[in-house]
Amino acid sequence: MKLIVQVPCFNEEATLLRTVADIPRTIPGIDSVEVLIIDDGSTDRTVEVALRAGVDHVVRHKTNRGLAEAFRTGIDACLSRGADIIVNTDGDNQYAGRSVPDLIQPILEHRADIVIGDRQVAKNPHFVWSKKWLQALGSFVVRRLSGTAVPDAVSGFRAISRSAALQLNIVSPFSYTIEMLIQAGKQRMALVSVPVETNQVTRHSRLFSNVPLFILHSSVTMLRIYTMYHPLRMFSYIGAVLALVGLVPIVRFLYFYFSSGGAGHIQSLVLGGSFLMMGFVAILVGVVADLINFNRRLVELTLQKVRDLELDIKREPESEGDTALVAKPAPPSALHRSRGR
Repeated sequence: MKLIVQVPCFNEEATLLRTVADIPRTIPGIDSVEVLIIDDGSTDRTVEVALRAGVDHVVRHKTNRGLAEAFRTGIDACLSRGADIIVNTDGDNQYAGRSVPDLIQPILEHRADIVIGDRQVAKNPHFVWSKKWLQALGSFVVRRLSGTAVPDAVSGFRAISRSAALQLNIVSPFSYTIEMLIQAGKQRMALVSVPVETNQVTRHSRLFSNVPLFILHSSVTMLRIYTMYHPLRMFSYIGAVLALVGLVPIVRFLYFYFSSGGAGHIQSLVLGGSFLMMGFVAILVGVVADLINFNRRLVELTLQKVRDLELDIKREPESEGDTALVAKPAPPSALHRSRGR
């Protein structure tokens, strides 16, 4: 059983050494523990510090692509290196590495596909009140959208089984935490939450540097992902609202039509009819989007099979961040058939 702890990093030279040192290298039930760093276009000495800390793998982005892209790169790299369990943590040492054994235990016991580390934000002394409020609000909304009961939905400290990692397809450019939970809830994965420890905050969160912008991006991400998985429901809601708005001027027209002999107020009928038509079109769009959603599921199943096949090919690192694909030798029977031709 191999565990790989992946650490997405962007300019984390000041904290990465402590983060790596805090990760336990011996865990009951795990044969080997490896650490993989995803350098997301750092301009400081992050890679040098990582190598000095004794990490096992370094994958590099030439430019800064964002946290979601770094997470996706890390998942692919961990799978290609034979990880049975993947733990994601942050390079700023927010999450205590000593909690890794507790985090992976539900997977080892076959009780969970994904485990989310609960930072117990409400009573965590390391968080300011504004961050506690945003975390509570965000977690509540994500729980409602995903149909899960995870108390700390936006925690980046999480463990993922190999089978679950193969099924995840992160497409959001902003927040992988939200999208992963909505995907997992939709795919009926087993999600478990365990309390974890956190360390003293060493720097301000880069996601919370602009709170209004963070809320906007998070809201757009949640809306987009929810619509992707529930298009008919979403567009039916929109269509219903438009239809109800359209009924108001139509009722007004009918009232005056019958009470005053049918004179005037034709503009109410036109306005109401327009809203009703828009509502009907929105529902039709939802039907078409729902059919596309079924096609997307087939594409996801195909992608999972392709990833399984790709992982049957050996990958050997050539240098920092580079991997070489080495095909397995063909069986002797295949070689004989080829020569016979």
